[in-house]
Amino acid sequence: LMAEYIVGLKEYGASLAKVTKDLPREAYLDLDRYPLAGAEVVDRYTYRVKIKGKYPQFVYWLAMPFFAPVPAEAERFYSQPGMAERNLSLDWQPVGTGPFYLAENDPNRVMRLKRNPHYHDDFYPTEGESGDRAGGLLRDAGKRLPLIDEAVYRLEKEDVPYWTKFLQGYYDSSGISSDTFDQAIRIGPDGRPDLSPEMRERGIELSTDVRTSIWYVGFNMRDPVLGGRGERSRKLRQAIAIALDYEEFISIFLNGRGIPAQGPLPPGIYGYREGEAGINPMVYRWQGGRAVRRGIEEAKRLLAEAGYPDGREAGTSKPLTLYLDTMASGPEAKSRLDWYRKQFEKLGVQLVVRATDYNRFQDKMLKGNAQIFEWGWNADYPDPENFLFLLYGPNRKMELNGENAANYANPEFDQLFVQMKDMANGPARQALIDRMIEIARHDAPWVFAYFPKSFGLRHAWVMNGKPNLMANNTLKYRRVEPARRLAYQAKWNRAVWWPLLGLLTVLVAAAVPAVRAYRRRQQAAAKNY
Repeated sequence: LMAEYIVGLKEYGASLAKVTKDLPREAYLDLDRYPLAGAEVVDRYTYRVKIKGKYPQFVYWLAMPFFAPVPAEAERFYSQPGMAERNLSLDWQPVGTGPFYLAENDPNRVMRLKRNPHYHDDFYPTEGESGDRAGGLLRDAGKRLPLIDEAVYRLEKEDVPYWTKFLQGYYDSSGISSDTFDQAIRIGPDGRPDLSPEMRERGIELSTDVRTSIWYVGFNMRDPVLGGRGERSRKLRQAIAIALDYEEFISIFLNGRGIPAQGPLPPGIYGYREGEAGINPMVYRWQGGRAVRRGIEEAKRLLAEAGYPDGREAGTSKPLTLYLDTMASGPEAKSRLDWYRKQFEKLGVQLVVRATDYNRFQDKMLKGNAQIFEWGWNADYPDPENFLFLLYGPNRKMELNGENAANYANPEFDQLFVQMKDMANGPARQALIDRMIEIARHDAPWVFAYFPKSFGLRHAWVMNGKPNLMANNTLKYRRVEPARRLAYQAKWNRAVWWPLLGLLTVLVAAAVPAVRAYRRRQQAAAKNY
């Protein structure tokens, strides 16, 4: 991908391939001898990259780990003979410039980060978003970062021991598994999550955030039944989109940890619209101040208009059978797949699940042999281009192995995408995005399923816990209050003596009659003697 944008990178790759063709895999290659036309060192702490044309998203790529500069001496050191055999490599003992260094690296037991004494000057922000000051997130404004000396990550192989240790105060934060959800969370009448009384009593705080991810059900737009942009197949797809009740799905399978998707852009990504302006009118209507899914009767009407009244082909009365291709397996997957069957049954349509292994599934997707499939996407960076390109025609899965898994192509959408992708955020870009989403909703190559929601718990002694699922550098802002942690640990883990005392009392009470009986027998024996 970067070869399209960085000056000379494509030619550079070809040149290095020739150089390394006859070299051993572990051989050291001094890249200083092979300068890249599109990159230059400005000074000790700065380098410059030249790109072709305009590509605003490039600043996000610079935040990716693979763009981190690596000291040439580190690469040279780890390339020495015998290093790999001793497990000495940049992977296991990384060299970098961040706020922490990896002091202990044992992934099967513990990983320990310690403050980097050579970290550059970096300070806690003095300004924030609306509500940050009131939420206590600016109490450390202006302080030098990082705010902690050490972070320890331990491997817990089972959820229950991990959860128990969190409740005892031995872990600062925790996610919420399905097994512990009901203990930690209460869902209110309005559908909003809140902490259970037990968690509140412990001073535990809840953070929630909608992830910059989407799950969707895709239709192969090359399929003879479901594909194409004709009215018949489009109405069939729209009928299915209404019938798949993702409000129910989120409640049953996600414990409410998700919100129904109205389009391809999740909240937090530029172009996403809230409220009535943001609903998918093909599937929802705005009623009582909220989005309400259209009824199954509307879905059946669309199905009939598509030529399948009551799920049977008009004229022949042949039942409509559709196929869901998946790599899911196991008991949990069975429950979910049964749910899909029931959703299609509401339309009178038979859904056949074709489960297969990963390699076979990928092959079917590449060759266009799948009909309906589940798919998802996690944002690489927070820009609408990184989601809308999933529907860009030249990015199709078939023939080109792109990320457009539905093989969707609409000339107007593609033209608007080319205009939109390199624009700065503003009214003009928003207008193009609105139109692109309108086209995608109308054509329905996807059933927009849901945006997953992240739930996190942290103890009262953990400060500055603002969710940011796109960032990977938030640890340096965290602060803990060790004295409070120790006080809570002592409070929650006091030795409980009364059961032992009670047991001793019972034993003593039971022993007294036995001792008395023994003494009587001894006294009687002495008299007889």
